[in-house]
Amino acid sequence: MAQNAVSYLSSAAQEPLRRAFEFSKRAHAEQLRAGGDPFVTHPLAVAKILSELHLDAVTLQAGLLHDVIEDTQVTREELKAEFGDEVAAIVEGVTKIDRLEQMVADRAITEQAENWRKMLIATAKDVRVILLKLADRRHNMETLGALPEQKRRRISEETLNLYVPLAQRLGMYGLKHDLADLSLKYLEPQVYAELESKMSANREQREVHLKTSVDKIESVLKPLNIPIHISARPKSIHSVYRKMLRQNKPFEEIQDLSGVRILTDTVEHCYAILSAVHSNFKPVPDSFTDYIAIPKNNLYQSLHTTVEMAPGDIVEVQIRTEEMHSIAEYGVAAHWRYKLTGPTSTQGKRDTVEAKMDWLKATLEWLEESSDPKEVLDGLKTELEFDQVFVFTPKGEVKKLPAGSTPVDFAFDVHTDLGFSCMGAKVNDKMVRLDYKLVSGDRCEIQTRKGQHPHKDWLDFVRTPRARSKIRKYFRENPA
Repeated sequence: MAQNAVSYLSSAAQEPLRRAFEFSKRAHAEQLRAGGDPFVTHPLAVAKILSELHLDAVTLQAGLLHDVIEDTQVTREELKAEFGDEVAAIVEGVTKIDRLEQMVADRAITEQAENWRKMLIATAKDVRVILLKLADRRHNMETLGALPEQKRRRISEETLNLYVPLAQRLGMYGLKHDLADLSLKYLEPQVYAELESKMSANREQREVHLKTSVDKIESVLKPLNIPIHISARPKSIHSVYRKMLRQNKPFEEIQDLSGVRILTDTVEHCYAILSAVHSNFKPVPDSFTDYIAIPKNNLYQSLHTTVEMAPGDIVEVQIRTEEMHSIAEYGVAAHWRYKLTGPTSTQGKRDTVEAKMDWLKATLEWLEESSDPKEVLDGLKTELEFDQVFVFTPKGEVKKLPAGSTPVDFAFDVHTDLGFSCMGAKVNDKMVRLDYKLVSGDRCEIQTRKGQHPHKDWLDFVRTPRARSKIRKYFRENPA
């Protein structure tokens, strides 16, 4: 961990890390992990994961100390006196989540979701609490084999239902894929083992194929004379499994098990690269998505396309800037990553990330208003749906909604009052039912009426957590 942290932390910031490690080692001196390792190996591993995300020194200290209040005699006051209030507050936040998990461990997943809702709201003041908890969960999943099968399955189910969508909601795609793969390993061990074996069996062949694809793309991009870095990336086992389920195909018929990622320096060069790729290789119909012009709510930006390099040779291509790639890898952690970098060269990057942090407030808004645990679960799981639709307001503003969204979802996304007063909708200048499923490119106009109010049957078809929570809140406050 220290070696990773050295690359971006000052010498002054590294000394508190050494003190935190020694403190944690003394506090956990007599404790062992379920697998027999000294307990301190766990906080050390968690801090290493956090350092890979380039989080600040305070978070790394908290990572090294995150179990001392829960599992030793150390108090919050002692921790505050030794390392300061900021570190103590993060550790206390993680401790509260740990204790809550223990309380609801044997309860239904919906009850766990309700407690998670409360805890997310409580810890939302400092998202580093959640980032630390995600790192803690990843290492716990990596060492899950030492636990009894029933406990492994329960923890894996909780991880897949709560932590995986939470990681995606925060834009932490690396952690999300790791947690999803590890969950599948214990929930569907035979499926996981079979897919792992099949992916390993043709890995060498796949690598040769990808090297050929990279060489072809490099040759067509060379005349552009712009900076590029091309790399191949394997799909995660869980994402391949999901694709098999979505497409109802066996492993052997899944074509894009790997993809090509192209990094460059500017947005203009991203589109120039896309044009060159499409000019030289046949695009697969309906495979192009522009997340640069219309970013995902969790900061993610990239161009996605799938092309046919030769007849039957399908390759997925992602194109993004180095900055976009950093945000895609680190998610909200990029907020602290850019705070730690130099003040001149990265000021624009920091401003961009700061401006985009507003989405986190909107993310938590529906949690504050949701009292139904199932609603919380459904809302979190919605984030695992990769399909989105892009719908225009009458003024030309673009709204991003989950696939299957309706004019009512659209209305609440624009403004709560518009949703409450909605009594009809026009899509592309034609009247439609309120349960009409919007598609990308639709232009939606909401018709309102004074004194109008939501209908309970809207809950049968609305798709977004925001719309559902606002409607439920209305009927709680205005019982029939």
